[in-house]
Amino acid sequence: MEQARTLKSLQEEVHEYISGFEEGYFPPMELMARLTEELGELSREVQHVHGMKKKKESEEIGSLAEETGDLLFVLICFANSQGIDLQDALTSVLKKFNDRDANRWTRKENID
Repeated sequence: MEQARTLKSLQEEVHEYISGFEEGYFPPMELMARLTEELGELSREVQHVHGMKKKKESEEIGSLAEETGDLLFVLICFANSQGIDLQDALTSVLKKFNDRDANRWTRKENID
């Protein structure tokens, strides 16, 4: 059975991949442009699947999972290039949400 990967292990795997190329990580603004591009591609797929604007017959239908993976890959590249530990960043954000929004939303009665 394959062990679940952590954010840290994913960051390391992406770093190992990128380190295999002379060019290394793209500059921050290029990575931001790529994030925007990938988010647009994911948005287009969501619009096709769940929205009113379906794709034309001539447009290739992609996968929500693949487009999400592309976006995550570029986000990991950006984090790595900036020395951001995604585990720490996400833990901090979750704490912020739990503290700030503790009474903001209606809690479910029975949480399994």
